[in-house]
Amino acid sequence: MPSGKPRPPGQLIGEVTHFFSRIQVIVVKMGKGRLAVGDKIRIQGKSTDFTQTVRSLQIESVDVRSARAGELIGLKVEREARVGDKVYKLV
Repeated sequence: MPSGKPRPPGQLIGEVTHFFSRIQVIVVKMGKGRLAVGDKIRIQGKSTDFTQTVRSLQIESVDVRSARAGELIGLKVEREARVGDKVYKLV
């Protein structure tokens, strides 16, 4: 029997700290967990809600295959995101 509580959209891994609209890149402060190229993510906020596959990650303008808690990462996005939006890893 459903509990009536909404299911979390995935594992919360970070929060958007910057959005560069011209190049469609967000900066994410990784709060916990690990994120790798090929993972599916959901970006959700007050007026944001979309999913996509991670196609590239950068740390300090250098391409990397994965990132972990505590790191600031650059991530190309397919749609607009906003500062404060949450980033979830879909499992």
